[in-house]
Amino acid sequence: MKNGQASVDIAIVGAGPAGLCMAAALADFGCSVVVIDPASAEQLAAPAFDGREIALTHASRRRLQALGVWSQIEPGDVSPLRDAWVFDRDDPTPLAISHQDGRSEQLGFLVPNHAIRQAAFAACPDTIKAASLFGRRVVQVDQGDSRHRLTLDDGSSLEATLVIAADSRHSATRRAFGIAARQRDFGRSMLVCRMALERDHEQVAWEWFGADRTLALLPINGGLGSAVITRPHAEIQALAALEASAFNEAVTELYQQRLGRMTLASERCVYPLVGVWPDRLVAPGFAAVGDAAVGMHPVTAHGFNLGLASVEILAESLQRSQNGGPFVARPSALAAYQRRHRRTALPMYLATSAVVGLYTRQGPVSSLLRRAALHGAHRLRPFRRLIASQLTGKSPLG
Repeated sequence: MKNGQASVDIAIVGAGPAGLCMAAALADFGCSVVVIDPASAEQLAAPAFDGREIALTHASRRRLQALGVWSQIEPGDVSPLRDAWVFDRDDPTPLAISHQDGRSEQLGFLVPNHAIRQAAFAACPDTIKAASLFGRRVVQVDQGDSRHRLTLDDGSSLEATLVIAADSRHSATRRAFGIAARQRDFGRSMLVCRMALERDHEQVAWEWFGADRTLALLPINGGLGSAVITRPHAEIQALAALEASAFNEAVTELYQQRLGRMTLASERCVYPLVGVWPDRLVAPGFAAVGDAAVGMHPVTAHGFNLGLASVEILAESLQRSQNGGPFVARPSALAAYQRRHRRTALPMYLATSAVVGLYTRQGPVSSLLRRAALHGAHRLRPFRRLIASQLTGKSPLG
């Protein structure tokens, strides 16, 4: 305590997967860490199903293993992602990315978001959980020269040498530090739910780009598929409001019965689609990780993979800057983090925006470009290997 006020080295705002993984990554730093989140410890220990299935790369699995998170995930919650097929409208020829292109048994792993959250909370060190402020919200940030004061919704406050924002792509903490963000509203919403499938998905992820919609189907254990339906918000709300039998018929027709009859097997969840690119990731005594560092469109399913990369890069940058003394949030370490993460994230963010633009733009020219791009990519094995290698971590030259 300092003048009756709590004082810590690092305060992480947000106990989503990125924030909790950040706490686990800092466990051996020998500094005091607290996590602040509006959810209670009980809610974080048993998070509710939220419909989202996270496609993890092999690199992300290794990161989760190093943090002790992977071992906390139930094996039955991990579905293999063997291959991926991308279709343009009714064109029967997909861009097919196979596990063989990636020189691995599978391209990646599908894990429910709520299972990752539960595992990350379980892996968070007990010492950090005991000191953390769950069920509390930051309502004010007062920046200081060497420490910042965070005021919470119960009137208490604490000082921290470093504040890490992990509170979503619409981060209030990032905004409190004066960092603006460019937002791109894609004018669409996404409905996600699990569907029982009549035909075997064979561990293949499918994605279709239609005239007014984007559809994806992710292969889940037990003959299930995660349906991801993107359409204008009003149409998504109408679809979500259908009673179950009508919803089953509508979704089966949307997917053109490619996998037979589809039957609702979970609740339905709806999310607006907004991409976010902050102007900066750092400020004196501040850094943003996870979705607070970059908010991706889900079309490439790389959002959480980038979030895990941000955690690893920030932890490494901070560790290299310490000299065995008291924790210091050195500007050079924060600048190094921003450079490395931006170098990782920017190409993916720009490529994702380009893909979304190409596959949502209407007109004959756009249609020809889409088909030419898919057919050309399908014929170029080196290109397919390059994409697959990003998922498996194997060299595309082998």
